[in-house]
Amino acid sequence: MWRFRLWDGRDVAVFVSIAACLVQLAGSISVLAPQRSFTRSVQEDVFFSVDATCPGTPTIRWTFMSGAVSRLIGTWRPGASANITDDYGGRVRAYDNGSMGLSDLRLQDAGFYVVTVSEAAGSSKDVGFVLKVNEVLYEDLQYLSVSAVALAGLAGLLMLAMWLLDKLHRKIAAWRRRKQMPGRSRLDVRSERIEPLRLPRDSSCPSSVSIHVHGMMGRQ
Repeated sequence: MWRFRLWDGRDVAVFVSIAACLVQLAGSISVLAPQRSFTRSVQEDVFFSVDATCPGTPTIRWTFMSGAVSRLIGTWRPGASANITDDYGGRVRAYDNGSMGLSDLRLQDAGFYVVTVSEAAGSSKDVGFVLKVNEVLYEDLQYLSVSAVALAGLAGLLMLAMWLLDKLHRKIAAWRRRKQMPGRSRLDVRSERIEPLRLPRDSSCPSSVSIHVHGMMGRQ
């Protein structure tokens, strides 16, 4: 003869707990991220690899945080278009499994990135990432080269200005000397212009030449 035994309160509690655990495991959200720390340089790209699974269609939300700044990057669902904010327009690529690609990195992109995967029932799970952005060395060299060219051009302009000022100073000084020089008589000026007479060695009439010279000076 079969014997039936009613469950007591302990058995019911154990059964309910096991059933709840099974339901929770069946409906839990899984977010796998093989790498959570990245180091990139300016203008490079970074890919945050994520494999998110949950019952139903998940909602994926990416957020950027750095110090006191918290900024939404975008939200999307698998198979639907992504809603990317204007701050990251054209630089973000969304994937159905929750992954995100960020291109053309800037120094301001360094910080923490959090992906939140939520389901229709309301449960969600967060996974964080760290991104470090380094400044490229050739940008510093380019800045130094441009600065050196600018300084060289400025030095050339200064040298040209000094040369022009020196030339102007010389002209002004010569003009002042000519202005301050005492006036000379017309006789002195003419005498400077008269070339000395050269007499031939065998001159037959030296007296006539002498008389002619004295006559010219007398007419002056």
